Amino acid sequence: MDLRRLVRGRVDWPAVERVARELADRYDRDEMRVEFLDADNWLSTPMVVDDELFVKVITRQNTLVHALFTTGRNLGAVSAGTEGFFERYETPYGMARHELAATRRVRELGVSAPEPIEAFEVGDLGVVVSEYLPEFRTLDEFDAGRVVALAPALFATLRTIHDAGLAHGDLRAENVLVRDGELYVIDATRVSDDGRESARAYDLASALAAMEPLIGAADAVDAALDHYAVDELFAAERFLDFVAVRPDHEFDAAELTGELDKRAS
Repeated sequence: MDLRRLVRGRVDWPAVERVARELADRYDRDEMRVEFLDADNWLSTPMVVDDELFVKVITRQNTLVHALFTTGRNLGAVSAGTEGFFERYETPYGMARHELAATRRVRELGVSAPEPIEAFEVGDLGVVVSEYLPEFRTLDEFDAGRVVALAPALFATLRTIHDAGLAHGDLRAENVLVRDGELYVIDATRVSDDGRESARAYDLASALAAMEPLIGAADAVDAALDHYAVDELFAAERFLDFVAVRPDHEFDAAELTGELDKRAS
């Protein structure tokens, strides 16, 4: 098995059929139209059922890859001067249940997210079902002017999550969906209770890193300052080098650091 297949955690066809039969039974459907999404499915295999349900199938390979990612991220956190705060999942079902619970929690705060429906097991697979949002776009698909207009709402959403004592843990432009002008946050990861203060600083660093290549460092910092104090941004600054080494973030850390230093002077 090559590395790419291992990382993607492909679900074989008999397993897909078992999941489809379970979904048909649960939702009382004689026929279903299943569409697999063309996505970088490192941690699940995503599919859409009848343009209505968004389904993620999580394999043991996915939990293994998540554990490897978690180890790397915790090493990065240590390099930023704090203890590691990312937590791993023991089983695919545990991973599915966490996503369901995390989405329910942020929705309780008034944060927009796809409606969570259920999580269940099929054999050794974890399955999580949520509302499918048609015709959405990710934040990085818009031009700079539109992102500048949306950026304050992103930091307001993050502030709401943080004020509730929570953290997202994996904030990227791809994890912010826009539909009808409204932001939806998806794919929160698991962080430890003890490490949530550091995780919130990391969230803020990740949000700045996501915004910088889209709208520039100055506008990104301006949008953050609408909802965060300067000292909170400086707490986030120490995580910028850590975020910069992640392959799913490409931004100019020096520009952001320089802009933050300018605001302090």
